[in-house]
Amino acid sequence: MIKDDGTARGFTQILLTYTLSTIAALLGLSTLWLACGTLARDIEECQIQVVATKPIARWQIWLGKWLGLVSLNAALLAISGASVFCLLQWRATRLPASEQKILRSEVLVARGSAKEADSTQEIETETDRLLKERLAKNPVSKADLAEVRKQIHEQVKAAFQVVGPGYSRVWEINLPKHVPRDRPLYLRIKFNSADQSTSGTFVGLWQVGVPQKTQLYRFEPMSLSPETFHEFPSPAYADENGLLTITFINANNMSLLFPLEDGMEVLYHEGGFALNFARGLGIIFCWMALLATLGLASASFLSFPVAAFLSLAVLTLTLFTGPLASAVSEGTLGGYNAEKGPQGRLPIDVVAIPFFRAILGVINLAKQFSPIDSLSTGRSITWGQLSLALGQIVLLLGGILGLFGIVVFTRRELATAQGTQ
Repeated sequence: MIKDDGTARGFTQILLTYTLSTIAALLGLSTLWLACGTLARDIEECQIQVVATKPIARWQIWLGKWLGLVSLNAALLAISGASVFCLLQWRATRLPASEQKILRSEVLVARGSAKEADSTQEIETETDRLLKERLAKNPVSKADLAEVRKQIHEQVKAAFQVVGPGYSRVWEINLPKHVPRDRPLYLRIKFNSADQSTSGTFVGLWQVGVPQKTQLYRFEPMSLSPETFHEFPSPAYADENGLLTITFINANNMSLLFPLEDGMEVLYHEGGFALNFARGLGIIFCWMALLATLGLASASFLSFPVAAFLSLAVLTLTLFTGPLASAVSEGTLGGYNAEKGPQGRLPIDVVAIPFFRAILGVINLAKQFSPIDSLSTGRSITWGQLSLALGQIVLLLGGILGLFGIVVFTRRELATAQGTQ
């Protein structure tokens, strides 16, 4: 029912993002509700007593319910995933021929990513050197030391990111050995500007290759908008060691800033879309398996309404971690005051901030995987990522929750359950 803007990227982002997100949300909520109800209701209505008297261990009862839930999820996810895939292929034929070409080469593919080597250590080293020189000339109090170092760190980081008028910026990116040289690469760039130009865009002069070492390719001048991702094809003119050199010349009258995190990225072909889509569904299946474990673990010691409330509360906390992340980054629950320094923090921060940091670490074990975003932008979901998702989400997090639920369910007095409401 949702209409796209007629472009290849808009088509896939709308279709894949909304359909897969809706599928994940509906299956997730249904899994939690069913997981809580299937065990808690059996205990409250005394049906579990009939099963528990059989020569079967309670951990087998618990595990059997979990296997039933994940099997149901696997079947529903396979059916819905196949429907989305067929719908995507059918609706793609309604796009213009030019957009279909872009769709098949840039979106409905599995593309790997390569970036410049991490410069964090180099920035930290230079920051410490400049801080030492400044303290030798102008000593500061211990309370102001952190703020002074932060200012120097931002200045050093800016030197790595800012390209002044008439200056150039060079990226040297090592491409994996398996990258095909007969297929074009795609440069994905993003930059920011403190001031807006009269036209709202900036001129970009780009070059790929190293003079006298590799072939050179100079792009036609591009008119690019700031704070927006731009993606354009490029020949794979890397040297014999797989080093790709990209040069940008700032022909504008103001400085431009290319963020270290996502200012420059090289995308290359790794495989087809069908298998990549299946791996994405595999990661969503790992989420469903974790939610089934969460619901059963809650129902192992709580009544159905309370177990459902607890499970939904945990899911909500997982989805909205912004306030926790903000508190951890600022180091306080009350908002860090740079003028007051450490004295501006609250006494409870000593306990709360490490606790929040630990919670975020656990949540990020599951949230760091984003198959829907990867599929809608043509990014590759590797077997390694799927294996890591299986290990972290299902085996580690699910294993801990499952072990807790089994132990509690094994020790629970089932005969007195009918008297507790």
